[in-house]
Amino acid sequence: VNTRKHPLEIPRPSKKDWPKDDEEDFFLQDPDKKRDVLPQPFRMINKLVTHVFESAMEIIERREMLQEAQKLKVQPTKCFPTAEFQVTGRANCLAMSGKYIFVGLSVGLAAFNTCNYKDVCSWDAIETEICAIHASDLGKECHVLLAVDEMGLVWLFVFHKESFLLIKVLNEVEDISKRSTCVEVVLSPGGDYAGVLLQGNTKAWLEIYQLPKDSWLMEMEKNTGASAGLACSERRSSCPSCSAQCSSQMDTFLLQESSMSANQAEAKLDLPVLLLTVKPPEPITGSSFKSPLDALKEVNDDNTLGLGYNHLIKDFQWELQEAIFRSTYQEYLEAEGAIKEEIPRHATFHFLLPSQILQVGPEMEVQPDVPAGIGVHWDGNHNFCLYLLNHPLKKQVDSDLKPNVVWPCAAPIACSAVSSCSRYLALAGEDATITIWDKHLGYPLSVTAILEERFIRSIHFL
Repeated sequence: VNTRKHPLEIPRPSKKDWPKDDEEDFFLQDPDKKRDVLPQPFRMINKLVTHVFESAMEIIERREMLQEAQKLKVQPTKCFPTAEFQVTGRANCLAMSGKYIFVGLSVGLAAFNTCNYKDVCSWDAIETEICAIHASDLGKECHVLLAVDEMGLVWLFVFHKESFLLIKVLNEVEDISKRSTCVEVVLSPGGDYAGVLLQGNTKAWLEIYQLPKDSWLMEMEKNTGASAGLACSERRSSCPSCSAQCSSQMDTFLLQESSMSANQAEAKLDLPVLLLTVKPPEPITGSSFKSPLDALKEVNDDNTLGLGYNHLIKDFQWELQEAIFRSTYQEYLEAEGAIKEEIPRHATFHFLLPSQILQVGPEMEVQPDVPAGIGVHWDGNHNFCLYLLNHPLKKQVDSDLKPNVVWPCAAPIACSAVSSCSRYLALAGEDATITIWDKHLGYPLSVTAILEERFIRSIHFL
């Protein structure tokens, strides 16, 4: 029998037990390589487990990103209509002024009250289709409307006491062959002026009208006072022997009758006044003078030097220049299909409030909230033209009206916009540049060029 005198003990480590291969670079070895010495089944299991963990982490990260993106989204508020307006026919356009909504229908006009959502008045005298409406509140329950029908006629209405009053058809003529078509209508804020862009067979022009809203309001007050006096006289002439109940019923009947007579009364309202007729600029042509002396006689200025023979351009010189240009660039003109320059037939115009640029004479009264001028630019033209509206009466309508101020641009103007305060003007050119002008000071604030060549169709202030 073998017996041990002492219990077994774990021997202490010694230098002899150290692996000789790891004595110097054991800390540089990759611990993952230890798995490579394992048998093949263990390595396959390790790869599968690693792949499962990596796929799970990718799914978790993707879900976390979706949750973060979902937190940034906002649930849109659903808006349901509070009321419905029942119209007869098809609604083409609408405009809001005060507490009324005016709707252009397939046959005539209709006015709705936003307080009780009811149809208060309609107009279908000529059974024409209204395609566009512009409205402005004049105050004292009076509104001015400009409606354009399917034939291009501009109808001027005054809406007072829930009734339409037709003032005038602005572009109506007796000869149908000379009739012009309305392209655009602009009503100034406050209803002081109205601008109508018209097109004929071969030309286009802009007409600016001054609306006599003060006289309209005075006439409406007179009619209201006359109808109230008529109601009082009718009540006084009622029978005194009637009972109290019959008297109250009679008063109600007379009040209703007087209101109807006030609406149906024919008010004599003043017609709008034609202030300006703006025509597009004509192409550059040669001088009509035979000699420089004829031109100097028309100037009536003694501050001249020389006879001016070097500055007179005649028609044959323009023709010669055109011929040289076409002969030099004939192949490019044929490839691009160049056409002859034509007179523009469309314009964009804005009503502008008084400023240092639009200065009027001391004899004319200037109101800060009433437009003092208009800004016009025609398609394909480089110039933005400013015209004053406060001209003397003898100079209001001019067949050859010249702009008071001209702002030239490097490229043809594509579109424009005016800020709500009417101080800043934005002009977008066909070369994709946007220029912001300070109308009060008269110089550009900034010029922004879009890198990519894009055509700007519209521009707005926010």
